[in-house]
Amino acid sequence: MTQPDTHPRDFVGYGGTPPDPRWPGGARLALNLVVNVEEGSEPSIPDGDPASESGLTEGGGGGFEGRDLAAESMFEYGGRAGFWRLHRAFGTRGMTATMFACALALERNPAIAGAIRESGYDVCCHGYRWERVQPLGEARERALVARAVASVAATLGTPPAGWYCRYGPSLATRRILVEHGGFLYDSDSYADDLPYYADVGGRPHLVLPYSLANNDVKFVRGGMSTGRQFAEFLIDAFDVLHREGAHAPKMMSVGLHPRIVGHPARFAGLERFLDHVARQTGVWVARRLDIARHWRAGHPPA
Repeated sequence: MTQPDTHPRDFVGYGGTPPDPRWPGGARLALNLVVNVEEGSEPSIPDGDPASESGLTEGGGGGFEGRDLAAESMFEYGGRAGFWRLHRAFGTRGMTATMFACALALERNPAIAGAIRESGYDVCCHGYRWERVQPLGEARERALVARAVASVAATLGTPPAGWYCRYGPSLATRRILVEHGGFLYDSDSYADDLPYYADVGGRPHLVLPYSLANNDVKFVRGGMSTGRQFAEFLIDAFDVLHREGAHAPKMMSVGLHPRIVGHPARFAGLERFLDHVARQTGVWVARRLDIARHWRAGHPPA
């Protein structure tokens, strides 16, 4: 007799019969551009941390104890220059984006916060600070979720619609979000090309998967080195999904960091991709908030 599978992970998903998203206008593909606004919220000695953060920078030349001013300045580039290059690229093409923004980063950069408000970008909160949640413990994580939501609401005038941790959630994150309330979705998954519902304590919770494949982190993790490689990778992903969208429309996320792709040579690759998208039909360039609302309205949980 076959026993029921009680394994907590889902390897099946929609299987071979994914639902039709019925994207607005009959679009073949929903494209979401994500800008990770982390600069100013990363671990740093001035904030009382034991070491300077060098993650997702040109770093690697440190190797000494104490404050790393070089790494700090690489983060500062994202807020001072990189963000604005991305912001102009979206504006000149009439495209929108979602900000995966750390609350403290927005507190410390009112110019970026103002641009987010004025441009109508939506915010998926990326934590109060850019830090891993796994070592925090449940009580500390719960307190920081509340602090982050209150901070974003105070800075932007509206609370964040979604949540995304640094790299991955803890075992308690999704339950904390549901208990807190007010979130339309979280993006702490890389498991699908479509939104789906997760069961959290018997309640359906919407998940909009993110991507570390279509992501500029490949530049600092050795996956690519030129803007042309980045453009080729993103265009290939887009073309496959757009072609499949003739019979099974999907969602595509593109992850961007101002301190990475905001540098000119890498940015040239992003421009090539955006221009390729602009030449296509049947594409819905949407905020994550729009996708979540559309999915909840058209595909309510069973």
